[in-house]
Amino acid sequence: MNLFVINSPGFVFVIMGMGYIVLWVWAFMDLLNAKFKDPNMKLIWTVVLLFASPIGPFVYFLLSRKQKENPQKYFKRQYFNR
Repeated sequence: MNLFVINSPGFVFVIMGMGYIVLWVWAFMDLLNAKFKDPNMKLIWTVVLLFASPIGPFVYFLLSRKQKENPQKYFKRQYFNR
């Protein structure tokens, strides 16, 4: 049972799983460093990230930006404006 052979179907799931873990950790670290307008929102987003596992990070990145004091752009366009 070799999951790391590129031609096996399990390899695709391993890569997708690793990508999801990176996305989840990125969302959780952003949550810990964020300052929200309402202090209870950090607790609510923590519950969403922990218990809505398949869609939690996606929902967080889509909806939490409007609720932060200083919303940041996740992908800055500084390289495209030259």
